[in-house]
Amino acid sequence: MMKKILPILCCVVLASTAFGASEAALNPNQISLDSTAVREQQTFDFGWRFSLGDEPEAKNPGFDDESWRSLDLPHDWSIEGPYDKDAPSGGSGGYLPTGVGWYRKTFTLPDEARGKQARIQFDGVYQNSTVWINGHELGTRPFGYATFHYDLTPHLNYGSTPNVIAVRVDNSDQPNSRWYSGSGIYRHTWLTITDPLAVAPFGVYVTTPEVSAEAATVHVQTSVRNERSEGTRFTLHTSLLGSRGEALAQNVEEVSAPSEIAAGGELELAATLQVPTPRLWSPDTPELYRARSELRVDDVVVDAVETTFGIRELVYDVDRGLLINGEQVKLRGMCLHEDGGAVGAAVPEAVLERRLRLLMEMGCNAVRASHNPMAPEFYELCDRLGMLVMDEVFDEWTVRKPQIKFGYSDIFEEWFERDVVDFVRRDRNHPSIVMWSAGNEIGEQRSEVGIEVLGKLIEIFHREDPTRPVTAGLDNVFNGDGRAPEAFTELLDVVGYNYPDRWGDRRELLHSDDRRDFPERKFVHTESTTARGTRGEYTFGPLLGGGFSFSERRVLPGKGPEAALYLDDTVQAERIWRFVSLNDYVIGDFGWTGIDYLGEARWPRKGASPGPLDTCGFKKDQFYFYQSIWTSDPMVHLLPHWNWPDRVGEIVPVVAYTNCAVVELFLNGRSLGPKSHEFPAQGAEGGWASYAKTVIRPTTGDMKFVWDVPYEPGELKAVGYDRDGNVVVTEFVRTAGDPAKLEVTIDRASIAADARDVAHVTVRAFDANGVFVPLADNQLTFELSGVAKLIGVDNGDLANHDSYQSNERPLYYGMALALLQSTLEPGEARLVVSSPGLPDASVSLAIGD
Repeated sequence: MMKKILPILCCVVLASTAFGASEAALNPNQISLDSTAVREQQTFDFGWRFSLGDEPEAKNPGFDDESWRSLDLPHDWSIEGPYDKDAPSGGSGGYLPTGVGWYRKTFTLPDEARGKQARIQFDGVYQNSTVWINGHELGTRPFGYATFHYDLTPHLNYGSTPNVIAVRVDNSDQPNSRWYSGSGIYRHTWLTITDPLAVAPFGVYVTTPEVSAEAATVHVQTSVRNERSEGTRFTLHTSLLGSRGEALAQNVEEVSAPSEIAAGGELELAATLQVPTPRLWSPDTPELYRARSELRVDDVVVDAVETTFGIRELVYDVDRGLLINGEQVKLRGMCLHEDGGAVGAAVPEAVLERRLRLLMEMGCNAVRASHNPMAPEFYELCDRLGMLVMDEVFDEWTVRKPQIKFGYSDIFEEWFERDVVDFVRRDRNHPSIVMWSAGNEIGEQRSEVGIEVLGKLIEIFHREDPTRPVTAGLDNVFNGDGRAPEAFTELLDVVGYNYPDRWGDRRELLHSDDRRDFPERKFVHTESTTARGTRGEYTFGPLLGGGFSFSERRVLPGKGPEAALYLDDTVQAERIWRFVSLNDYVIGDFGWTGIDYLGEARWPRKGASPGPLDTCGFKKDQFYFYQSIWTSDPMVHLLPHWNWPDRVGEIVPVVAYTNCAVVELFLNGRSLGPKSHEFPAQGAEGGWASYAKTVIRPTTGDMKFVWDVPYEPGELKAVGYDRDGNVVVTEFVRTAGDPAKLEVTIDRASIAADARDVAHVTVRAFDANGVFVPLADNQLTFELSGVAKLIGVDNGDLANHDSYQSNERPLYYGMALALLQSTLEPGEARLVVSSPGLPDASVSLAIGD
């Protein structure tokens, strides 16, 4: 077991890219080389053909694919529908189709590529992919979340003779996932061309044994592979650059002694460099550098790899939790599945970035990759934005999850080591990743087999990256039968608790008894109950028993008088956060989940809705709950809406989520009284009854305020005060009339003409007085003209079965979303949104060079 966690520095291997997406898309079937580049990594996403169904002869280069659909990658065929209650994928897969699909791409390579090494990389194919080049089988990769590559060189044609790459994807064994996975080549593909003497794939590993504000020691480990026909003598030049490749003020470089590498051999070399006054990476200051690894033969550069990294110290303390650069950092985390709502599993970077930024706006500083490796660009975004990551690899080991028939347990013994090695080597250089997770709720956690399997996994993680701790999300570290075996939990560097409040008196005490009994244990909440609910929906129902079914959106039978069930949405999340925030030894908490996701559903719903953001990325009330406890800029948010014509004179509880010390509520200008709270409560300083700050006399111990208000239409106003009595924020909720107009807004005025970039268009309904209509469900039609594509429409309703690729969608609780993606043509696009009986609304988007 790893007893000490070393400070680390992390990086991402990024080769020089001679061609951007736009140029490659203009000539997708003709690969060009830059004579000045020693290494080229080009997108291989454009110019593919696709057919749904099995075509065994499609592996042959002479196969006629002219009738196949032309498309660009990434591509997820499942999200294209249709929904079917009897689909083999079932509720786990969102009732969407799966099956077998084929992809083919024809391309030529110039004669200048002869003698070079050509490699294709797939960032992810779901799942069971087999790849051929010019009829030669390159291999099969079962794991749908693996990033993998193949050497194309022995089978390539050059000049005008074409090459054909074919990929068969088999996602027909269903259900094989507990959530929506998508189907197809759903992540990016890359063609890398190098000298036969080159840095190996994922062959750069950077750590820092010493980090301080005054200086950092940077250790760069580089693996070199020789595919030349003879042994070669070379030198490795390692240097450090700024985040954009600019030279540092100091000349930071090390040159290795000349090394001899045999034909077909691989050699690992290391360089140790000193960086004076480094700019340290942290969530608040995500500063990045680059390391450049150059291979030279006879003083001529034959290969060069630039590696983005961030310098930071990472320490886990048994009493203080996580320390980054010496500062305590509490993980305010959310679990995330990979799908992007309307775009399925093929998530454009702009969609992913918007989602991460929304979570950060909420106060979230950490995400858990649930329960599988994410796409490479996910980690790159987290590096740049300062989002911390728990990187998770498996949802199954050797024991099948009961919700599925086919799973990773079928292939674990054959593939687990290769998949974990590739996973760690791909991701270990990201400064955002602070912890590995070996698995989630695995069935072996209370068995002797589990001890053996976990031991093997821990050994691989520690061998490939001895600088980060390893955890696992355990839902049986304690249950009604007792604790998991100590021999199992002691293998983990950090013990991960899924729903630590689930059993008996742990509802209130969580794992405080484990802290007493295992004082050297490190604790993290890998998964816990979020403040949850459906956006815009407020349910009244029985106060005793019963409850609310999120899978069917209905109140369950119960006892006693009627109550506002939305008051329960945050209660358990409050309890958990109080415990986590007040106990330094708890590293942090990851709520399930940050964003609603597809799958894990019961018909007619196609997804699950535990997130503070819905599938559109629209903010639910729960978003503001987390913002109130995780951020400091003054805010107040009122709920529910104020449209209750059937409840005039009846009590409607009004809730305010706020980080203000005091909030006063007004109904139609009449004060309903102030409420006050304080968390954590201020203690005396400097003497008995002496306080450093203004004393607050709380009216509640909750993290929210509630007023019982007899309903009458009109206006609710909340006025937030700081602890000195100053008004710092005001919020309104008003009764709306019938929808009279649509408002259309766009998150970005312009996007790049690269056939990749995306803008998000939000549609809202307003009445004649400009008041948002929270119950509007008007049918919308989206008409797009100009140089863009409509790639998805959504409204957050997980019971809606319209295709995301349709141009029609009703408003759901007053809102809907459209996603516009650029083409390669600069210009302008215009989206017109129409609805019967309402004036059209429109928005324009500039598409730039």
